[in-house]
Amino acid sequence: MQANAWPPLCLAIILLPVANGVHALGLAGWLAPLFLLRVVRLRRPIIGLSVAYVLLAGAFAIQFRGAIPLSGAAYGVLVAVEGAVSLISYVVDRVVVSRLSGTAATLVFPCTWVAVEYLNSFSPFGTWGAAAYSQAGNLPLMQLLSVTGLWGITFLMAWFAAVANAVWQKGLKETLPAVLACGATLALVFLLGGLRIVVSVPVAPSVRVASLSEMDVGGQRSGDADYWRRATIIDNDLLQRAGREMEAGAKIVFWGEANAPVLKSNEAAFVARGQALAAVHHAYFAMSLYVVHGGHPSPFDDNLVLIGSDGRIVWEYEKSKPVPGTEAALMVRGDGRLKAAQTPYGRISGIICFDGDFPRLVAQAGKLRADILLDASNDWPAIDPLHTQMASFRAVEQGVNLVRQTSHGLSAAFDYEGRELAVMDHYHTTDHVMVAEVPTRGVRTLYARFGDWFAWVSVAGILLLSAFGCARLETSR
Repeated sequence: MQANAWPPLCLAIILLPVANGVHALGLAGWLAPLFLLRVVRLRRPIIGLSVAYVLLAGAFAIQFRGAIPLSGAAYGVLVAVEGAVSLISYVVDRVVVSRLSGTAATLVFPCTWVAVEYLNSFSPFGTWGAAAYSQAGNLPLMQLLSVTGLWGITFLMAWFAAVANAVWQKGLKETLPAVLACGATLALVFLLGGLRIVVSVPVAPSVRVASLSEMDVGGQRSGDADYWRRATIIDNDLLQRAGREMEAGAKIVFWGEANAPVLKSNEAAFVARGQALAAVHHAYFAMSLYVVHGGHPSPFDDNLVLIGSDGRIVWEYEKSKPVPGTEAALMVRGDGRLKAAQTPYGRISGIICFDGDFPRLVAQAGKLRADILLDASNDWPAIDPLHTQMASFRAVEQGVNLVRQTSHGLSAAFDYEGRELAVMDHYHTTDHVMVAEVPTRGVRTLYARFGDWFAWVSVAGILLLSAFGCARLETSR
């Protein structure tokens, strides 16, 4: 390897493991692609791309170790596949850029990256691994989600890498137009994003939302008598604690995903107890149920039932995006249709955990003009707090105020600009209750109206750039 390729290679090796995933560092997300792109450009294609593949696959293995419920050979296959998917952007860049010049050449890498990530989001893992998630908490930048969704942030990160690499390779004088275009775009995005945060502060009245998680009493989710004895203790405790929060003034109460295990034959009776509780306290009550069918080939439902302040059922929603693996094999999937109900506290909708990793599913909340989105969730230590940070992106995209109650993870409430309103970590509390004052009005965003328009522009962009590059090559022969 050429001597001048060693510094970017070493930096890429250091930064890639923290450029995304469970231990992501925001700045690394911007810099790692730059250095890896430099490595690929400095070597013959077969060598540079082979090195890039090894680094990308290895980085993915580190970034999402424990975060994806696969192990052994299955995880190895996923790592190999994701490494190949991530490599596509570098392959296209290596092939097409040499046939273009000027600012157009710097657009190849970002357009390809967006196109690849967007198409990959149709997989069973949804948007897991999207580069934009590395920027969680960067509120000025996150406001771009309300216009372009994840894809605008991914584009900017990749464009920065392509332009910086061009300057490194050709010098500032030759690349000045691209530098000015990219720099001006970044400045405008951060300026307008910061301005939105300052100017568009939620002014609607707030509502007290209490969310809670089951208290662990042990036992496995099986059909044995000991388990159902424990399940009865959990169910009674959840109802008692929910009633206590209603008495304390909460007007919306719910608990984490599948926290209340019930047999299908007992479901109606258990929900009736919740209806009576909501009617007595004049509160909206969302019950998240783990409904076991017994002999059914797919033995459980993962449901969220919203009960109105008059005790009547307002809507019922079944989780439609199961986690790949055991859950996907056993869960009865819902129809994928979100519901929304008009209340004195705005329009209330709901999703369940992994559903939130699929922007096209959550987009229904925007189309339903939801103001508050309840997200009943259940995680595990390896994805705490990543999974909840990912959910905050849906709030900004759809202009909803989101409350995510997460058993075995980070619970948090966010307003429609991504501000954290309340937070509770399952592993650093004893009562497992989060109380948040949540705005009762959301906003209608451009992304909610027009969806993944920017992703499709990027797909069209790389096709046009590739065609133009091929035409130039033919002309030059």
